Amino acid sequence: MAIGFSEATLRLLDGKNYAVLATVNADGSPQTSVVWVGRDGSNLLFSTIEGRVKHRNMVRDPRVSVTVIDSADPENYVELRGTVSMTPDVGRRIDTQLSRKYDGRDPGEDRPGAVRVVVRMDVNRATGYAA
Repeated sequence: MAIGFSEATLRLLDGKNYAVLATVNADGSPQTSVVWVGRDGSNLLFSTIEGRVKHRNMVRDPRVSVTVIDSADPENYVELRGTVSMTPDVGRRIDTQLSRKYDGRDPGEDRPGAVRVVVRMDVNRATGYAA
């Protein structure tokens, strides 16, 4: 069940602030990746390519944590915990939206044969300075 976000959290999510995704490797050890994030209402969105470590980890165990750090004040952050589901990123719509948000331009080409997916995170807990 999704939770509502505070105004401070919404500012972090909607701003040009980088996030760190934490997943769990098959051996139980943590794996982290810096990602661009967007949202659809109370769901967090990001994009990845099938077969990457983070993708394989999320297929096996959909529990994740995402920490969004304020680019202007790194002591201001929010950690979001929840579960993810993945669907094809048809036409690279989400990837393109995020690239324009963070880079101001369309994304470069993926490697040949790459299958891009949208990761939708159902957030069930928010902690941190901006929570």
